[in-house]
Amino acid sequence: MPASEPPGAVPHRRGDARGGQARLAGALLLALCILPGPAGAQAVRILVQDSPLAGSQYYALERRYGEMRVGDALTLTREPDNPHDRHAVRVDWRGDKLGYLPRAENRAVAAAMDQGLAVEGRIAALAPHPNPWKRLRVEVWIGQ
Repeated sequence: MPASEPPGAVPHRRGDARGGQARLAGALLLALCILPGPAGAQAVRILVQDSPLAGSQYYALERRYGEMRVGDALTLTREPDNPHDRHAVRVDWRGDKLGYLPRAENRAVAAAMDQGLAVEGRIAALAPHPNPWKRLRVEVWIGQ
């Protein structure tokens, strides 16, 4: 398992984006079923999403890019009152706003966060690309 994956992680197979929401919903359902286990049970973390970072050209990514490393923790914060997207999930790194999970891929993660599930973000990939959508990939993990 790559070093960027949290301990106890169950990786998913990356496929095309068409089935992404269905896979995410299935993984979230699985997480709901297996996370509240008996005392002393080993925690399970499930990779439920691997996405580009949306809106990075407007925030701190360019300024902080040289300090970031694959595997670094990202803070995911729900913004239910965001005027552009009621399912918005903001992505921060060390206190600086980097952007958002893409609107087309954030509903299931937002719902999981609204239900109080433990949601964790990690930097999956960094690339010095001219297209801001290809500079950073975010992994979203569900689990405790």
